[in-house]
Amino acid sequence: MDYSFLSKISYGVYIVSSFNKEKRLNGQISNTVFQVTSDPPRLSICINKQNLTHQYLEEVGLFSVSVLSVETPMTFIGRFGFKSGRDINKFDGVDFFNTDLNLPVVRENSIAWIEAKIISKLDVGTHTLFVGDVLSGEVLGSAEPMTYDYYHKIKGGKSPKTAPTFILSDKKK
Repeated sequence: MDYSFLSKISYGVYIVSSFNKEKRLNGQISNTVFQVTSDPPRLSICINKQNLTHQYLEEVGLFSVSVLSVETPMTFIGRFGFKSGRDINKFDGVDFFNTDLNLPVVRENSIAWIEAKIISKLDVGTHTLFVGDVLSGEVLGSAEPMTYDYYHKIKGGKSPKTAPTFILSDKKK
């Protein structure tokens, strides 16, 4: 089966962040952030179980989302999307702030942010789908949000193997 039809589903480009019990910060690029209810406002995120961010989400039950603009440079996306927080401090030299709950929010290249408390999770195999109650958020700028389509077609971006949307071009079923 040719899985290219899945690339027609719309996504955005975000940084999902959290911290661990020792207050160490981590964040990663995610294309799977979406609102699931409006009253109360809830978000869902999908994170690979191998990622350090997943471990932090499991430990503290909180996450932030930084919504990236179309102007975000690929080097910035690469820092959060293709490097591991086990090897580097992704926030070193990045303009960010901590919320009252200690969640890191990336200000640099972001047009909005949201923080949420995890209320539910679903094991979906290689990933976990986390659902969170929105606690707060703010608009930071008026630039256009980056879509995953823009990231691929205009920026020339690729999907890492741990992304929920990663598809081997020769995958057969």
